[in-house]
Amino acid sequence: MSTTERPRILVVGGGYVGLYAARRILKKMRYGEATVTVVDPRSYMTYQPFLPEAAAGNISPRHVVVPLRRVLPKAEVLTGRVTTIDQDRKVATVSPLVGEAYELPFDYLVVALGAVSRTFPIPGLAEQGIGMKGIEEAIGLRNHVLEQLDKADSTTDEEIRRKALTFVFVGGGFAGAETIGEVEDMARDAAKYYKNVSREDMRFILVDAADKILPEVGPKLGKYGKEHLEGRGVEVYLSTSMDSCVDGHVVLKNGLEVDSNTIVWTAGVKPNPVLARYGLPLGPRGHVDCAPTLQVQGTDYIWAAGDNAQVPDLAARKAGNENAWCPPNAQHALRQAKVLGDNVLSGMRGFPQKEYAHANKGAVAGLGLHKGVAMIVMGKMKIKLKGRLAWYMHRGYHGLAMPTWNRKIRVFADWTLGMFLKREVVSLGAIETPREEFYEAAKPAPVAAAPKEKTEEKAKAS
Repeated sequence: MSTTERPRILVVGGGYVGLYAARRILKKMRYGEATVTVVDPRSYMTYQPFLPEAAAGNISPRHVVVPLRRVLPKAEVLTGRVTTIDQDRKVATVSPLVGEAYELPFDYLVVALGAVSRTFPIPGLAEQGIGMKGIEEAIGLRNHVLEQLDKADSTTDEEIRRKALTFVFVGGGFAGAETIGEVEDMARDAAKYYKNVSREDMRFILVDAADKILPEVGPKLGKYGKEHLEGRGVEVYLSTSMDSCVDGHVVLKNGLEVDSNTIVWTAGVKPNPVLARYGLPLGPRGHVDCAPTLQVQGTDYIWAAGDNAQVPDLAARKAGNENAWCPPNAQHALRQAKVLGDNVLSGMRGFPQKEYAHANKGAVAGLGLHKGVAMIVMGKMKIKLKGRLAWYMHRGYHGLAMPTWNRKIRVFADWTLGMFLKREVVSLGAIETPREEFYEAAKPAPVAAAPKEKTEEKAKAS
């Protein structure tokens, strides 16, 4: 960490908003005008819309993440967490990966912490659940699912086999529907290589408390998505929730009970709870309360955007929805980050702020290879697509939205190779405990106890 007399722009969070805002500021900033510091517990940004494809093996895990230091060579990138902010002194407390926490002064602050999984106090969820917010979870899920097929193929215990081949997904939004679609696709392909496992032996269950899935694409496409998944053998239970999952015994509110080793939790997100320690004005659901300029209400040196911000949706309000707020998606995060970056520079230079306004352009979702739904908004007209064409729209949109040409090319290369080569279906579950085998080989051998007769003879001799 360098010390400088130049003004410091502190960006808390290196996700979609943090990365793009920092890039925008560095691109438009004059030489030596300010120091940009980005603090995040990870040294990379994760493009979350690609997590289901990474879990299914369609994209290499390393191509879904963007290394911050490589993309932001002119910024300070600190790997750690901002635990508290003292607004009076304009000082942030940074807790690095190792070592003592320290204070970091700043002049301008960008809050881009994003969101975390929204969970409930369900017995067994913390011990059994698998989230889908990070690349680690996506790859862990892939290895876990393939490992269940290995278990089922190798055991003669019908109860163990049935539990291994039952997969429960909670949450029917984008993350849940896309993940179960991709994972079911992968499991169907993988079953071809197992003599004792077929797709008919597996049970996929999707649960949602709402009365529909994929609400982002509208009721008609949501209904199509549900019917499509059911046509592939997925059980979809709506208007219900999970009461408990202790030791993998899943109990649903509708009375259904199943045993499963795989419980994937994608039931929405909530703002990062650390925001409560920053002393910022928060909305009713814990988001930072922002003006249309993305400035935090009541301040002129703090901005926020993305999943952790409550930003008025001016386009929707103009159309008549007076209480509309920008939804937490990549479409808004990308555009908010650019406006935020410009406003930070304008604020530093004493120029007026620009309001953020963006009309919804639609939504796309993939449900496995060659399967998807898409709603494209063009003015007052909504174009609804499904099947292979919608899947192309999904890949095209997110492929182009992926940050940096380096990652765009790598993702498209993965997709191109996937057209000609079969999907990899190997589990690398041991990667999560890489030292276990070495430890077993290197640990000291237990000292053998001396035979009882010789011990008694030595005692008599002495």
